[in-house]
Amino acid sequence: MAIIKLETASWGSYLDKFSVNLPQQEAEIMVESLKLGSQIEAQSVRLYSVNYDHKDDIIIVSLEGLEHIIHRPVSIFVDEAEGQVMSLEVIDREDMHHLILLRNKTTS
Repeated sequence: MAIIKLETASWGSYLDKFSVNLPQQEAEIMVESLKLGSQIEAQSVRLYSVNYDHKDDIIIVSLEGLEHIIHRPVSIFVDEAEGQVMSLEVIDREDMHHLILLRNKTTS
């Protein structure tokens, strides 16, 4: 596994390219901060896209039945293994950590 920090200028293009490969991905979103503690916002939910809107300075995580919006991101870290993204961590200006864990969607 390799954790890389994305350069701010590449956020939009990286996340757009990443979102193209998501049809069979599920996600868990955890939010952590000193003030909030650790909370799970979504678990085993189909992930549709992750996009950066530079105009509004937000990251939009679109999931089945939910949108998770991260305001004023300052850092994005990506954990990749064998060419696949395993997780994304976004840290915002309030020092909240938004961890998006990915896995292949299981079929019933």
